[in-house]
Amino acid sequence: MIPIRWSFDKRELDSWAGLIYVIAMLLNPRLSAIWERRSIRAYTGTPIPDEVIADLLRAAMAAPSAAAKDPWRFVVVQDRAMLRRMAEALPHGRMLAEAGAGIVVCGDLSVAHDGQLSYLLQDCAAAIENLLIVAHVLGLGACWLGVHPREARIDVLRSLLRIAPPVLPVSVVAAGYPAEQKEPRTRYDSRYVHHEQW
Repeated sequence: MIPIRWSFDKRELDSWAGLIYVIAMLLNPRLSAIWERRSIRAYTGTPIPDEVIADLLRAAMAAPSAAAKDPWRFVVVQDRAMLRRMAEALPHGRMLAEAGAGIVVCGDLSVAHDGQLSYLLQDCAAAIENLLIVAHVLGLGACWLGVHPREARIDVLRSLLRIAPPVLPVSVVAAGYPAEQKEPRTRYDSRYVHHEQW
């Protein structure tokens, strides 16, 4: 059982996001890993131990999958020179140069449910979200970099990492020990929720 927090620091109370977080924690502290997970783009460059990488991958593969086909495949990149090449090649991927790892999330279309791209993408997205949350729980920062459906990004990863069809690069998760902190938040908006009918 996760203990309920009854005290909060001034920083948490001095912003709208902080206030939302405090209210959320008081309502359900068991969800703190969700509120606290943020996209982290600055890393210390410290290597990530193999056992931590293994935990990230175990969490990713604990995700649900259509018809339990598990089409996800992963390329773990920790070589500093390759991370720099990926950082240069991917728009918005500069953080990879200092990351402890770049985890390329791919899907194998030949094993996806009914061979459908949509199922493959949903399965990989579920795995990515698990990976992101567990990275935070383990004290890492992480950021999801979209690859699919941008053909240029797909092509560059195929070339750099020798990824051949029917395996499709879907995203890259940059992960590392964080060199920045961000306030917890939720973007909940009741206007986006409908009950029983639209």
